[in-house]
Amino acid sequence: MGFKSTIIKPVAKHIAKGIKRWSANAVTAQDQVFKTLLKGGAQTQFGKDHHFEKIDSYQTFKENVPLRDYEGFRSYIDQIKEGQSDILWKGKPKYFAKTSGTTSGVKYIPLTKDSMPNHFGTARNALFNYYAQTGKGKWLDGKMIFLSGSPELEDTNGIPTGRLSGIVNHEVPSWLRTNQLPSYTTNCIEEWEEKLDRIVEETYNQDMRLISGIPPWVQMYYERLLEKTGKQYIKDIFPNFSVFVYGGVNFEPYRASLEALVGKRIDTIETYPASEGFLAFQDDPTQKGLLLNVASGIFFEFVPAGEIFKEQPTRLSLKDVELGVNYAIIINNNAGLWGYNIGDTIQFVSKDPYRIIVSGRIKHFISAFGEHVIGKEVESALLAAANKQGVKVVEFTVAPNITPLEGGLPYHEWFIEFEETPTALDQFAAAIDQEMVQQNIYYEDLIVGGILRTLKITPVRKDSFRDYMKSQGKLGGQNKVPRLSNDRKIAGVLSDLQ
Repeated sequence: MGFKSTIIKPVAKHIAKGIKRWSANAVTAQDQVFKTLLKGGAQTQFGKDHHFEKIDSYQTFKENVPLRDYEGFRSYIDQIKEGQSDILWKGKPKYFAKTSGTTSGVKYIPLTKDSMPNHFGTARNALFNYYAQTGKGKWLDGKMIFLSGSPELEDTNGIPTGRLSGIVNHEVPSWLRTNQLPSYTTNCIEEWEEKLDRIVEETYNQDMRLISGIPPWVQMYYERLLEKTGKQYIKDIFPNFSVFVYGGVNFEPYRASLEALVGKRIDTIETYPASEGFLAFQDDPTQKGLLLNVASGIFFEFVPAGEIFKEQPTRLSLKDVELGVNYAIIINNNAGLWGYNIGDTIQFVSKDPYRIIVSGRIKHFISAFGEHVIGKEVESALLAAANKQGVKVVEFTVAPNITPLEGGLPYHEWFIEFEETPTALDQFAAAIDQEMVQQNIYYEDLIVGGILRTLKITPVRKDSFRDYMKSQGKLGGQNKVPRLSNDRKIAGVLSDLQ
């Protein structure tokens, strides 16, 4: 065991004990966060506008603070951008995390001095907890790579502004910075493929032990490494590579392809970071789901997904959630977001402790005929069918085809990039369709009732999804291909790229 792993071991054990303690008392932890947030927001413009001084319970909070998406906060954000203080949270934000939204254009998400420990501290805690749980800490003694956005920041009236993954680079402590790759200069390259080539040059001869990033972009990194070195497997380039950290997408559809490139199975740590907060992380590699981050400055609310667009939807705190229900996740945090709908849906898989899975995006679904198919369902169906038939999928997305050019009933069209297209494609499609029927009763009713025909697979050429993301200006970084859409926009672009 090396110097850093030896020194950090007792710290990791201490952090793991703390996680176990607050996760066993999650509702109490949330009550405390709720009180702290109300106190912190009482003298802000938002707090005064919403009568925080009268709020003495979660019920009165719901009565005074409506749910909002980014558009509902725009007027407050604009005041902060103009240089005003004490608008959503005391003082001014430490940073703005700049993100691109599908409906709101560029979003400026405030990050405050109080909220920054939630972002970096939770990432650290997830890694240290893994060390404490497994006893595997040798990754601390070698190099680590975090495939992220550029750390270069703009200035918004005195507030440094950039992508969250780039901002986090500025918060990396000195003890870790010596282990971190790529270099700052390389990380600042905006063009993804140029950046990737430079990352390969900087890392192929290093002792890489931990790799972190979005799976499809890590796959590109692996492929470039193998091309550069002429090696057969990543394990031949990085013999001490032992842990892969990811978030933002379900890893399982990528697992077979990535492990084939690595040449062995690698331990994984799943995280759930967002610009608005670090929401959950994998606390136990033997258990399904991610531990909800209930003691880190975020008070969570949950709205049954089917009600999220109602004027008065049901709003639940943690103590009232149920297992297996699809909820829109709502956050209130110490960066000044109140009743904020981040657009994700989750399901609880455990209440002791509270663990969740991310089931999709509110705006990413198919319900052209009332079926309301969600991301979790298509991912589970594809994974089950692929595992049974030994098929390896690189990437995929699903869209409705309401008026097929060939005539006949409408159907769900699955655009899939395979490592090798199955010879019996119709059998594979039928296997996915059978899994979908089991996943979604409404889909089953439409198939049985003759409203929809069984799904159709459209194989796409190699790198189609990378070319699609490039055409949208979203190649690399933290960008993800939408699994589902209720229209044909993505389908149209993919068809044009063939």
